[in-house]
Amino acid sequence: MSGAFAAAWGLRETQQVPLVENSERKPIEDIESTRDLLARVKGGDDAAHERVYRRFVPGLKRWASGRIPPQARGLVETEDIVQLSLIRALGQIERFDPRRPGAFLAYLHQILINCVRDEIRRAGRRPSGDEIKDDFPDDRRAMLEETMGSNLVEVYERSLARLPENQQESIVLRVEFGFTYREISEALGRPSPNAVRMEITRGLARLAEVMNEET
Repeated sequence: MSGAFAAAWGLRETQQVPLVENSERKPIEDIESTRDLLARVKGGDDAAHERVYRRFVPGLKRWASGRIPPQARGLVETEDIVQLSLIRALGQIERFDPRRPGAFLAYLHQILINCVRDEIRRAGRRPSGDEIKDDFPDDRRAMLEETMGSNLVEVYERSLARLPENQQESIVLRVEFGFTYREISEALGRPSPNAVRMEITRGLARLAEVMNEET
């Protein structure tokens, strides 16, 4: 595997990490998988919609705020962009098999990229005189290519699809959205940040192995 890919995508995390007992482990009744939540959303459960918002908005808001140029901020709150992205993604929930939440997260990533781009373009049309540098990728694939190179994107996608679903969604949130372990734990209903850390460590190690097989 490309050394540049390993460095850029945090495969250094595949080094063995000792398991540390975490005092912040969630009560078992508070743990609900993304699969179960999406199934409830698909069934018209309004409470499930609300829970998806609560879980994903903090991490998505941080991701989006770091990518909107300063001159483009102020027209609309970053949280509004994130909520609009979630509304659009959940509005298409019928397209997704609830047993494959990884596909939903990838779709959400693309919608959020589109919404951020729309906001940058809208700000660029303001008669403020401020020049806005627009170097934001056009889509999810372009963003992946910036990080790992165009020759590895398809290999990454095929290899990711071969991982267990829980590892797929954790890796997408970690390496594509930059979620912290705590944010992933909250978003995916994992028992603790430490459990997420170990899951991603194992998942990235397996991803590296599969990518080597694919290339």
